[in-house]
Amino acid sequence: MRKYDVATAFDICVDFLIDLGSTMPEFGQKEKLINGYTMEMGGSACIFACQCAKLGLKTTGTGSVGSDTMGDFMLNALAQGGVDTAHIKKSPDRTGLTLSMTKTGGDRSMLTYMGAIDTVQKSWVEELIPKTRHYHICSYFLHKNLQNAYLEFLPLAKKLGVTISLDTNWDPEEGWDSGIRDVLPYVDVFLPNENELMHITGQGNIHDALKYAGEKIPIIAVKCGSDGAYAYCNGTVYKQEALKITVADTVGAGDSFNGGFIYGYLSGLPIEECLRVGAMCGSLSACYPGGLKGQPRINEI
Repeated sequence: MRKYDVATAFDICVDFLIDLGSTMPEFGQKEKLINGYTMEMGGSACIFACQCAKLGLKTTGTGSVGSDTMGDFMLNALAQGGVDTAHIKKSPDRTGLTLSMTKTGGDRSMLTYMGAIDTVQKSWVEELIPKTRHYHICSYFLHKNLQNAYLEFLPLAKKLGVTISLDTNWDPEEGWDSGIRDVLPYVDVFLPNENELMHITGQGNIHDALKYAGEKIPIIAVKCGSDGAYAYCNGTVYKQEALKITVADTVGAGDSFNGGFIYGYLSGLPIEECLRVGAMCGSLSACYPGGLKGQPRINEI
């Protein structure tokens, strides 16, 4: 019996969310008015972990926070989300911060200060691997410290029967490599969004990208925003519509989708049901600002 159902490496950062409305920022010392702002828990792996915990999975992760107010804020938010924070370290660097600007219609732009995000060490992850059923790789392109380490500890994870999921998130350098193609054969569930999938596979449309990735990975689930999601397994394509909702913002919706899909996967549900639970979690998350407020619990699902 493993202590945890899910473990991950946290990309701990605070989300400072700005609702631009129809306002577009301009340089030249121009001052413009916005609709509002909030401060929320950020970090794709953090939001994913909270959704897993809310669905009843024993969830933990390792990472770093600064010895600052933002760090305390993040530790409290994770704990309140039901995540075990015992493996999080204090760093001399400041806690990471993402400035997320959302405009009318739900599209957004993000600016991230790395701070302590990329201080996760290989040994911290290796300590968790034997204690968990499932390991989720998130923010691959931000966790540069771990990129070379994955090929060392993923074979160990597979030998121990630990299943692996991957959501690379966006590559800020837009190179779409950094060793990711060597990691893919160890992955059981690949969870990109549509643009990330096509960049990583080099394919021009989602159907070709699904087939290409499906030659290396058993299950692919792709988030397509308001168009719902697709999954691909054993040559079969599954489609799931998004819920009909009023979008507050899309911050963390994909990460909540991931949490729902992995809950279904670890519960032994059929692929179409995993996709359905993922879509519910992602859609409901988007009903409220930030990544946490709209996340459903298992009784709601």
